[in-house]
Amino acid sequence: MLNNIGLPGLLLIAVVVLVLFGRGKISSLMGEVGKGITAFKKGVDDGKAEIENATSEAARDVTPETEKDKA
Repeated sequence: MLNNIGLPGLLLIAVVVLVLFGRGKISSLMGEVGKGITAFKKGVDDGKAEIENATSEAARDVTPETEKDKA
């Protein structure tokens, strides 16, 4: 159904949205969307860093202690 919208259809939709909501409302909405995307990317990066830290701590020295090391 939405396969044949094309450029004229998208422009018509954009104009209708602009008329319904107004320029100020749309710009504030896009600002909030941008903040949300930024927060999402930061969360993904923090998650990756946490996983890398956990795996690096698990991969540290795992050699068993000998009697010589204990003394």
